[in-house]
Amino acid sequence: MKIRQITQSELPTLLALYQHLHATDAPLPAPEQLEMIWDELLQNPRCRYLGAYLEDTLIASCTIMIIPNLTRGCRPYGLIENVVTDENHRGKGYGKAVVGAALSHAWSAHCYKVMLMTSRQDEGTALFYESAGFDRHEKKAFVIKPPALQNKD
Repeated sequence: MKIRQITQSELPTLLALYQHLHATDAPLPAPEQLEMIWDELLQNPRCRYLGAYLEDTLIASCTIMIIPNLTRGCRPYGLIENVVTDENHRGKGYGKAVVGAALSHAWSAHCYKVMLMTSRQDEGTALFYESAGFDRHEKKAFVIKPPALQNKD
């Protein structure tokens, strides 16, 4: 397994992997707009899309954002999102490895903490994140969505 940043040309592969994250999701914008968003994300030095690969096949991914901060001695914090492993490769440590790479990046950026949230309610998901070092009791998360989306996932 190799872990590296996902490249510009791998957007279709990443989007295919996201099918293992959400069975249904909001429709994507037009291809031109999608490419503009992807370009913006890849050009942002505070944003990393990391992938775990078996040979040349993307099997797990996560995103980490490094967010500047005016507290904690002006040390930034990290936010991990969209952790996903291909269903055919779960339980083999690939997801944990890609999360570990994101954490390493955050620590090298001098983050004082890294946070993530999940909408999954199963104990297995909580145990997965705890095995990666996260503490489910450290903080309480609150989420709000715009009124049009409040009754949707």
